[in-house]
Amino acid sequence: MFQIFIIVSLLVALAVIGLAIGVIVKGKFPETHAGHNAEMKKLGITCAKRDAKLCQGRPKTNQKK
Repeated sequence: MFQIFIIVSLLVALAVIGLAIGVIVKGKFPETHAGHNAEMKKLGITCAKRDAKLCQGRPKTNQKK
């Protein structure tokens, strides 16, 4: 049982190190917010808060007149 714990711990550590290296190489953490992610915008996926405001009929707060 202890051997399984050690193996799993090493695999989790390798995964965390791999993710850290990916962030370091790219220079920034990937954008995960749907409203700011360019790939999600291409697919037409928007922020849930924005959708809720549109459904409720609230005006956008960041519009310039």
